[in-house]
Amino acid sequence: MGGTRAHIVVFGNEKGGSGKTTAAMHVAVALARLGKRIVVIDLDTRQKSLLRYVENRAQWSMKRGVDVPQLEGFSISQALGVSLDVNAQEQALEFEKILSGVCERSDFVLIDTPGSDTPLSRRAHAEADTLVTPMNDSFVDFDLLARVDPASYKILGPSLYSNFVWDCRKKRLLARRPALDWVVMRNRISAHEAKNKRRLSSALSQLSERIGFRIAPGFGDRVIFRELFPVGLTMLDLPQRGVGISFSLSHVAARQEVRELLVTLNLPGIGTETGIL
Repeated sequence: MGGTRAHIVVFGNEKGGSGKTTAAMHVAVALARLGKRIVVIDLDTRQKSLLRYVENRAQWSMKRGVDVPQLEGFSISQALGVSLDVNAQEQALEFEKILSGVCERSDFVLIDTPGSDTPLSRRAHAEADTLVTPMNDSFVDFDLLARVDPASYKILGPSLYSNFVWDCRKKRLLARRPALDWVVMRNRISAHEAKNKRRLSSALSQLSERIGFRIAPGFGDRVIFRELFPVGLTMLDLPQRGVGISFSLSHVAARQEVRELLVTLNLPGIGTETGIL
């Protein structure tokens, strides 16, 4: 990026288990395989799944003597003080220190947020150039984005998370910063066509036009997206000796889903080169 500030991609959703960490790791590895300098920051101060993913990758590569693109990872310390306000302030300062230290020496900073509304998550959303919101393909997850009429399935109005993102957008505009690019990514999409799946597609389309986000094709419900966590790999790294997984047509389809997500994100400096993944 020639010395300019890194592009910040935040993976956010107030619901746990929506696939934020999985999406973040696959996008990070895809960008690293394209030769980009990648830093990931894990804001889940307890579980730290994304940081664990990165650490597993480095350890597996070192022990096996296999050269795979590495990622630089950071996490925020768990604050254990008696004052919630002081804890939040300390974590915010730590986050800002890490972010300022990596933005000048990386092309992309990917931030994984916890599945809850926390001061730290709000700080991260405020820094996002691109916001990726994975959501499981169900109305349980959709409920955080909007309320729907139970009879007609028409949109009644935006819900908690949509209102939160709207507040972030307003603050960016007031600060004269570039507009936030919000992408909602459908996750664990069933291969079977069903009435509920069609209803959800229609509701997402309505909402995207109403509040202004783009819809990414997302990931199918495939085990390969999760089973390589212990070794820190993704299907983009396959085939690899010693992993015990034979490359299959299902993995080819999964790899194409990652490519399509990357194309949809339309990140700066990433064009047709995604075809080499």
